[in-house]
Amino acid sequence: MISLSLLPRLFLYPFLVSSVLAFIATFMVRAIYLRRGWLDDPAAQKHPKVIHTYPTPRGGGVAIFAAFMLSTFLFLGFDKHTVGILLGGLLLTIVGFFDDRRDLSPYFRLILGFVAAGFVVASGIGIAFITNPFGGIIHLDWPQISFSLLGEQRSIWVISDLFALLWIVWSMNMVNWSKGVDGQLPGIVVVAALVIALLSFRFTEDVTQWEVSIFAALTAGSYFGFLPWNFYPQKIMPGYGGGSLAGYLLATLAILSGAKVATAIIVLGIPTMDALYTILRRVASGRSPVWGDRGHFHHLLLDLGWSKPRVAVFYWIVSALLGLLALGLNAQQKFYTIVALAVIVGGMILWLRFFVLFSKAQGRGSG
Repeated sequence: MISLSLLPRLFLYPFLVSSVLAFIATFMVRAIYLRRGWLDDPAAQKHPKVIHTYPTPRGGGVAIFAAFMLSTFLFLGFDKHTVGILLGGLLLTIVGFFDDRRDLSPYFRLILGFVAAGFVVASGIGIAFITNPFGGIIHLDWPQISFSLLGEQRSIWVISDLFALLWIVWSMNMVNWSKGVDGQLPGIVVVAALVIALLSFRFTEDVTQWEVSIFAALTAGSYFGFLPWNFYPQKIMPGYGGGSLAGYLLATLAILSGAKVATAIIVLGIPTMDALYTILRRVASGRSPVWGDRGHFHHLLLDLGWSKPRVAVFYWIVSALLGLLALGLNAQQKFYTIVALAVIVGGMILWLRFFVLFSKAQGRGSG
């Protein structure tokens, strides 16, 4: 368990510095977007997923990444892992910047998302094993392809690297879909990063986990500093850059903290199950799973009559409760918890969808 003397160094200082940097960076980016007129005007949007009611800049991803990058230089410095993470994050930020202004194709964003995740995997961050919930370890470090590059012997762990790649890209899109309501996304990220930090605090005798604690603090701080600008009524939105970067950083953190993929899935229980249901719903209706619509869980809660702040805080509280629960579970208990979440959250989504559609039908009938 963490020594109190290590707490400032491994969490408090990185968290506070990245929070302040994010707050200042968001102020600056927002001012630039307003001056340039780079606003998302709902009056000019025809997409049903658009629920904001006044022109708002979408440049949050630029500010968040700037704060994360600067604080990473201050507290972690350069090594092959941080360089790989920052290169992938930079690519997502650039994609997000152009998406803020041009609304890029989701297929194009998906392709570049794989490239961004590839930077992480190429830096040597992978999932070598996962814990079997029914006992033992499932090794993913085979088959291996060895080759020489720039005078150095390198190897590709095929299954391990492929699993890490898919996990990061999945998390990027799953978390990005949970940014529809003011303040929803940054609050979720702060909670999830704090849970991963608490996990790493348990193993501070392992100095390799010190960097994970700092990384988690920087992630939490970067989104915490952005939160005041994004909470209702939002003054700036995270955009695709901020949403995809959130999933990218959390997925990478889950790997670095010891392949705690199951823990991350539990903490992000609602976004995860909402994403699975959304994909199934879109495919079943003959539509592409990557094109957005107004059928996410947060949309259903709004249709139920909940306010935007209430929806956002609900997501935060549930994520925090699930995170605290995950900290005390073993591998088998995590497996059963994930199954239970799929049933409970899926059932809630189906019930809400039926209830909302029924209420709308009743309203039309009475009219």
